[in-house]
Amino acid sequence: MLLQMDNITKSYGSVTANSGVSFSLGKGEIHALVGENGAGKTTLMRILYGMESPTSGEIRLNGKPVSFVSPADAINHKIGMVHQHFMLFPTFTIAENIVIGREPSKGVGFDRKAAAIETERLGKLYGMPVDPWKKVADCSLGMQQRVEILKVLYQGAEVIILDEPTGVLTPLEVKELLIAIKALAAQGKSFVLISHKLQEIMEVADRVTVLRDGKVTGTLDAKDTNVESLSRLMVGRDLVHISRNESFRGKPVLEVAEVSMKGTKTKPLLSDISLHVNEGEIVGIAGISGNGQSELIQAISGLMKPDNGMIKLLGQDVTGAPVGAIRERGLAHIPEDRYQWGVAKDATVTENGLMGHTGSHQKYGILNGTSIRHMIAEWVTRFGIKTGSLSTKAQFLSGGNLQKLIVARELAQKTPFLIAAEPTRGVDVGAMEIIHGELLKKRDEKGAILLISSELTEILKLSDRILVMYEGRIVGELDADSATEEQISLLMAGGKAVG
Repeated sequence: MLLQMDNITKSYGSVTANSGVSFSLGKGEIHALVGENGAGKTTLMRILYGMESPTSGEIRLNGKPVSFVSPADAINHKIGMVHQHFMLFPTFTIAENIVIGREPSKGVGFDRKAAAIETERLGKLYGMPVDPWKKVADCSLGMQQRVEILKVLYQGAEVIILDEPTGVLTPLEVKELLIAIKALAAQGKSFVLISHKLQEIMEVADRVTVLRDGKVTGTLDAKDTNVESLSRLMVGRDLVHISRNESFRGKPVLEVAEVSMKGTKTKPLLSDISLHVNEGEIVGIAGISGNGQSELIQAISGLMKPDNGMIKLLGQDVTGAPVGAIRERGLAHIPEDRYQWGVAKDATVTENGLMGHTGSHQKYGILNGTSIRHMIAEWVTRFGIKTGSLSTKAQFLSGGNLQKLIVARELAQKTPFLIAAEPTRGVDVGAMEIIHGELLKKRDEKGAILLISSELTEILKLSDRILVMYEGRIVGELDADSATEEQISLLMAGGKAVG
């Protein structure tokens, strides 16, 4: 075996993240690592990449014991990691990002031309072509993912760790990435793939190791298992199939009429957007990231003011109103970026959960600590949020557990209207089942939900109606019961609906 991790244990005080975990990787192998949020996947790989030190256990590379004290140490041993949240400099070019730290020089200066030539060579060699002179800020998320992989290849990595690599990619970008991973493996590169997307894992992995509560519950050849079996190993039970029932559709809760928003370039951010969401209805918005979904969310929630048009919530004009006033009118919001909009990382689980709930847990200006802790403890149990305590800072929760906390907090507002943007991004299959069930429950209780998701399966599963956005416009409306992924994908790419 190229790599062997034997009986790895990692403890943080009384909390054990990994308990006697063994994991191996062969040359040219794609080995997937799956498990619930907080199961210990990322911790194990942070140990391998030198970001953490194991409490006990041994790592062997090519049969020899090794110990990494830093990522630089791991890179020197030809181990690279592409993190869930990209670590690129937006104002730098693709070539500058790839060679940073190992820049080719010309005299005493940085040889940008040599960097561009090397970047082009790498891209062609590994079947991942890029424009070396293009700034990262102007790249799609799929291209940024490609840059991250080329960066670790430039560093000489033979083992590449990918942490949730498809979480923010479009279906086409996911397909291209999986093809690239398989091609690189065929050239002898070895991959550890951390992912919650079991169907993608089945397409690309050679073996799968499942973690639950920091322990290995199984290592299987991908050809000998299936999504259902992996799900059972992950959560320790059979998942419940959730289906969308017929529901009561009442009066409009959200009304958006001819909303436009100017952009900094020639194309507008939003162009004549009109839509409505009724009581007892989930309206899904599909579209490739960057086609106006974010701006639409911000216009509705009060974070940005549209240049033209009107937005009504429960019949009242809230166009350009302050965020607080719109929330008081009846809006709750699961944001698409949990770190930028959803939490204060230095605040505790309790403090983050309390946001928006202070009014119902105080008397004479004094907060009732007991009722607050009871409320948040109930969320922790119901949504399976893994945290050391309610006093743990948000920054120490895994991304998926943070997402569950935000979803629980916003659903508990019990508002007439909810914006659910990427509500299951980065969560495991068990948590996805819970969140989907809670969204459908709100809809069945006459709540109105605007669902924005890059996951077409999620859009089709939850929506009553589906709108597709392309270049700041709504280019199609489909009935969810008859819509197909092919129809939606065609509209997302700027084509016309057929059939």
